[in-house]
Amino acid sequence: MIWYGRAMDAPGHARDDPSQELVVLLDPDGTPIGSAPKATVHSEATPLHLAFSCHLLAEDGRMLVTRRALTKAAWPGVWTNACCGHPAPGEPVEDAVRRRVREELGVGVAGLELVLPDFAYRAVDASGVVEHERCPVFFGRIEGQPRPDAREVAEWRWVEPESLLAGIRATPWAFSPWLVLQAEQLPELAGVV
Repeated sequence: MIWYGRAMDAPGHARDDPSQELVVLLDPDGTPIGSAPKATVHSEATPLHLAFSCHLLAEDGRMLVTRRALTKAAWPGVWTNACCGHPAPGEPVEDAVRRRVREELGVGVAGLELVLPDFAYRAVDASGVVEHERCPVFFGRIEGQPRPDAREVAEWRWVEPESLLAGIRATPWAFSPWLVLQAEQLPELAGVV
């Protein structure tokens, strides 16, 4: 059974001014070398920077997938994992995961586990936006019923991991490039899927 949902506006949603959001810049070895405004680091000259991906599981093992809002600058309207984001300078990655899950999905996360610590990728979307990220991948258990922010999430679904992998293999263009790349590695992780 798949559970469907649509995102709703989050009235009173406290969020920093996106134009002021900073990302952590990295050297090729993953060492922080500074910061830059997020609004300036997703272009043709995108520098390597720190991000994260989080996959959320229900108690029955289903995974939460989200469809990116159509207003997103990069990969609008594609299906992806539960939540992605960027830690602020000095913010522990695990704290950033919890913060963004709360902001984007309106839920908490328990049992956060780092499953792909060295995941990194570079991808270019159809509009020319470039992602060039070192992006540790986490799994966690969702706490609560999703109430996504419509500025981030257009739709969401609970899916069986096997169904998600089959969908990615059949129609990779319908999913974010980071999820497609992560899916190549996730089935080999014992106890995850």
